[in-house]
Amino acid sequence: MTPRLASLVTPLLRRLDAETAHGLALRGLAAGLAGRDATPPDPILATEALGLRFANPIGLAAGFDKDAVAVLPLMRLGFGFVEAGTVTPRPQPGNPRPRLFRLEEDAAVINRMGFNNGGMEEYRDRLGALPRPLPAPFGANIGVNKEGADPERDYPALYAALAPFADYVVINVSSPNTPGLRDLQGEERLARILAGIGAVYQSGNPPVLVKIAPDLADAALGPLVETCVAHGVSGLIVSNTTIARPETLRSANRTQAGGLSGAPLRERATAVLRQCYRLAQGRLLLVGVGGIATGADALEKIKAGASLVQLYSAFAYAGPALVPALKRDLAALLRRDGFANVADAVGMDA
Repeated sequence: MTPRLASLVTPLLRRLDAETAHGLALRGLAAGLAGRDATPPDPILATEALGLRFANPIGLAAGFDKDAVAVLPLMRLGFGFVEAGTVTPRPQPGNPRPRLFRLEEDAAVINRMGFNNGGMEEYRDRLGALPRPLPAPFGANIGVNKEGADPERDYPALYAALAPFADYVVINVSSPNTPGLRDLQGEERLARILAGIGAVYQSGNPPVLVKIAPDLADAALGPLVETCVAHGVSGLIVSNTTIARPETLRSANRTQAGGLSGAPLRERATAVLRQCYRLAQGRLLLVGVGGIATGADALEKIKAGASLVQLYSAFAYAGPALVPALKRDLAALLRRDGFANVADAVGMDA
């Protein structure tokens, strides 16, 4: 099966409730039913970041494959990199269902999943069983349990356990669905977490990135950037889901609690990305996330300062055919605008 054919099933899945449909899609991907993208890589999309080579800058964001059950099939769809998680030290069921909601009229999703996952040991075992080398870079996204968490203990322990299996590791301190988690973005708490990771970091270990919320006050971004730089963080992922509810939302699900992702997040996430690019002054690599559904959306993030971009909601709506289409469109736009490669476009509109 090709990604295009697999995408024809997507409208049928939307007849089911969102979480059931997601689970079925993930099982189908894990079984290899979505096929692979057979189009040859376009050299204009190749880029280097974090000491890694990416065939293209379009990645899959964390949250889609929480337990790393479909890493290899997802890479075969044409993603330039895949991030799995968020994984916590111990298994946890997450919040009560229903907890995942489509906002189809708004091309958006609201989730309050609550870091539902099978825990670090199962996640690590799956990564260890993957054939190496992988066809694309892999990122491990880590978080803490809702109960019994000690962030200064748990994040370093997770990093140490998963470093041998990942090309980069993301510290998730920005999900709105775990009580108190976003407080860890504060300068003092984040510094202690990063110091703990620094204590277990060894030469050759994968780089550390921090995923931040789009709802941070502008005044908080400068201290956050400086804290990350001071503790050897390599980059920021901008951004996680938002607790804001734009007045333009039309779906009946717009009042559901949780994090909003998709098209309504694009403008704010891009604005925060642009600010972080200006503040970092080349000291941090940036990954742009939030509302990317077209090649033009991806290029907007890149011009705002992102070296890499990630998808989630648009992929859930459009299916696997979106990935080759985005790559084709982004390549055409880069050539139209006279860029020789992705790196040349980074930050041009910041």
